[in-house]
Amino acid sequence: MKYQEHDERPRDLGNLFAYIAGFFRKTMVIAELEAKKLQHDPTELITRAVQPALWLLVFGQVVGRTRAFPSGNLRYQDFMTPGILAQSVLFISIFYGISVLWERDLGILHKFLVTPTPRTALVLGKALSAGVRGVAQSVVIYLLALAINVKMNWNPLALLGVLAIVLLGAAIFSTFSLVIAVLVKTRERFMGIGQVMTMPLFFASNAIYPISIMPRWLQIVSKGNPLTYEVDALRAMMLQGGTSAMGLGMDFAVLVTWMVILVVLGGRLYANVVR
Repeated sequence: MKYQEHDERPRDLGNLFAYIAGFFRKTMVIAELEAKKLQHDPTELITRAVQPALWLLVFGQVVGRTRAFPSGNLRYQDFMTPGILAQSVLFISIFYGISVLWERDLGILHKFLVTPTPRTALVLGKALSAGVRGVAQSVVIYLLALAINVKMNWNPLALLGVLAIVLLGAAIFSTFSLVIAVLVKTRERFMGIGQVMTMPLFFASNAIYPISIMPRWLQIVSKGNPLTYEVDALRAMMLQGGTSAMGLGMDFAVLVTWMVILVVLGGRLYANVVR
């Protein structure tokens, strides 16, 4: 069955603001529907806290003692904390696309597709709901950081910047996940590809070691990895004395560009999952 998107685009400038307002309103409705799922299973927050706790409390302690990786003027546990937050957001978001496959099997996706809601609004709403889970994970990481005496930056503007980066990172990887789900169309293939993608994205970034110690080919790969820019921005804003190696402007520009590309691509492919 072929679904055609309702054309509600403005015909003149007078309707432009109404269209934009309607687009964001529909996006927020989808995000709210998705975020409410978290209320029905709050234990997910507890289980999601186990992995970052192991990284910070075990891996960070051991590697910090061995001084295996250079961390500049930062203690190693401080250095890796933003990377573990980015990793947590990645792991939450990269499997988010499976919800599209569940919705297809339950018939929910068909109902979405016959509404006048633009497909890009559907995709962006799901991306924002992944961001809500990422923000919840940020609270966990901040509490763990306090427990191990990480020198955090509590400036309100820095906290808002961290929130924005977490939302962008979650939107990028959840939308990337949705695109994969649309292309492979089966849960088994999707889970296999998702598991294959997570660790290369993580280790080909600056999450737990600086780019400078990577071999040349991996440095090139890292520069194309959006997780690298997410970690770089988080490291500058989360930590006292933290700096951005690439510049916060560059970090935000790259992340916003990735998000726009993937949301547009996801919107174009969204209906294909039912074909």
